[in-house]
Amino acid sequence: MTTATIGRRATDLDRIMPSFQFNEMHSTSVRAAPERVYRAVKEVTAGEIFLFRTLTWLRRLGRPGPRDVLNAPDHLSLLDVVTRTTFLTLADSDREIVVGTVVIRPLGASRARPASTEAFAALSAREGYALAAMNFALAPRPDGGCDLSTETRVYATDGASRRRFAVYWRLINLGSAFIRVMWLRAIKRRAEAGSR
Repeated sequence: MTTATIGRRATDLDRIMPSFQFNEMHSTSVRAAPERVYRAVKEVTAGEIFLFRTLTWLRRLGRPGPRDVLNAPDHLSLLDVVTRTTFLTLADSDREIVVGTVVIRPLGASRARPASTEAFAALSAREGYALAAMNFALAPRPDGGCDLSTETRVYATDGASRRRFAVYWRLINLGSAFIRVMWLRAIKRRAEAGSR
């Protein structure tokens, strides 16, 4: 499956992950300048996202874990926590941020994050992987505000990985979608509060 870019501009996410089998998209309008929204995307914390800690605690089955996206401190930028632990920044401009991670890897493969966008993309040609990429895209509006969207895409490189990820997707999809919507709301609140 691929996404069409008719009626909207092509994104860095389109360039980095043009093909995918799983995705979810969410968007909101923000009454704040794009620069302020971009800053809010970078600065919003796990503590600002409604039920984030509860849902990630459930995902961990209540077990303690390392400081990563599933156990993010309330006071740190969630995007910083994500990109310091399991995700790699794949693109970052004033109109779009894209991060990616390896969700499934072959037995015995290195658990280290890919070192670059090119290394991440190269994994799409190897069997046994499922790669996830997520963006935050900003589209300025004539009224001075902006539209903010987030899309998550997952590309599995073979049938076995696709079937494995499909089971996981069914389990986490509702919670994942809820977190994305609440993440956008937290960004919107922070950006609009700063623009008053």
